[in-house]
Order: sequence, then C-alpha cells, then structure tokens
Amino acid sequence: MRTFRHARLLAATGAALTALSLTACENGSGTRDEGAGASGSPTSTTQESKPAEDKSSQGQSSGGQSSQGQPSQHTGSGKGSEQTSRPGDSAQNGSGGSADKGGKDDDASSDLTICNGSNTRTTAQPVRRPLNHMLLTVTNTGSKPCGLMYYPVLRFDEMQWVPQAIEDTKPQAVTILDPGASGYAGVLLSAADGSGMGGNTGRKLTIAFQGRTPNSDGGPSATPSLPAKGVHYDSALSVTYWQTDIKTALN
Repeated sequence: MRTFRHARLLAATGAALTALSLTACENGSGTRDEGAGASGSPTSTTQESKPAEDKSSQGQSSGGQSSQGQPSQHTGSGKGSEQTSRPGDSAQNGSGGSADKGGKDDDASSDLTICNGSNTRTTAQPVRRPLNHMLLTVTNTGSKPCGLMYYPVLRFDEMQWVPQAIEDTKPQAVTILDPGASGYAGVLLSAADGSGMGGNTGRKLTIAFQGRTPNSDGGPSATPSLPAKGVHYDSALSVTYWQTDIKTALN
C-alpha cells in the first residue's frame, strides 16, 4: 500500500514537473520578449532611418529647389544672353547703319567734284587787318557742287619751298561749294614783328588744288592777279585750310 502511494506520489510529481515544463515552453512572455527585443532593434533602426529619410527627402526637396534655381539661373542667363545679344544686334545694326552712312559718305566723297582752276574763279586780295595778311577767295563757277580739299598750295614766282599749313585751322569737314558759293583761305605773308627771314616780293602767285588725299593733284591750278607792286613775303609765309567764311579764314 505504501509502495503504491509512493508510486502515485512520484507519478503526480512527474506529471506536475512535465506540466510545468510544458507551460514554460508554451509561455510567450520569454520567447516573445526576445522577439520583441529583436523586433525592437528594427523598430529603432526604422525610427533612426526615418529621420535619415526625412533629411534625405529634405535634401531632395532642397535639391529640387536648387534644380529649380538652376533653371531659373539658366533662364536668367538666357535672358542675359538675349540682352547681351540684343545690344550686339543693335550694335551690329548700329555698325551697319554707320557703315551704310559711311558708305554713302564715301560714295559722295568719291563722286564729289574737286574744286580747281577749271571750275572756279580765284582772287587774292591783301587785307588791312590782320597785318600782313592776304585773303584767297574761290568761287564755284560750275553747275554742280565741288569740294575744296585741305588747303591751297602756294607758290610765288619761282619759289623753291612750300608754305606750311596752319594746322589749328583744319575744319571738321570738307568745305563744299554749291554753284555760285565761295570758300576762303587766309595767307600770312610775313611776320608782323619782323622776325621772318628771306623777304621777297611776289609778283606772280600760283595756287595748286589738292585731291582726295593730302598732297595729291586736284587738277588745274589757278593764277590770280596780284597788286601791280606785288606782295611782300618772308619765311613766315603760311596758309590756313579752306574755310566757309572770311572771319574764320583771317583769324
């Protein structure tokens, strides 16, 4: 009987231990806690990656703005290029206009008749003021305009030297004479203070006309008459450029 009870006690104890073991194995707290710990790591990783993704998305957003900014800048450059090219175009157009005008001026210049002894009448008249000066007057006797180029080239008698032009009298444009109009040049015959050298009396004056380039031949010369007593000149002899008025020629 005692043996039977002892055997039942052992059997009950074994059953209890077995149940306890099975309960421990089926209890989700331990295993699930480990699973929760494992899943916690991915969760924290996910939470950490989300800010990274947010930053990345922010970076993409700012990148989007940057990319929008770049087209904006490119567009600005495009406008700048247009603005740059437009002045270039207008500059080209302006250059074209100038060239056309320049061409017309060149054409007009090449077509312009040169004033010379064949189409003008020339006089040479000493004046009282300024002292020791003479006024040259050229009148267009032709039927179309002509141009007085540069300055007259003077020669008294057999003079072997050429009087210099007074450079500060050079006009800004060629003196053009319409039919019947006159142009003028002033001649300084001698130094008023007597500083000139090699004084002579000129009895014959020859005036040569220049062509389109300096010192080129402009055609037939003129030989205006001089006073019977002639005119006195010395090494100070010089001449102005052709002018459109007497006052400028004699000043």
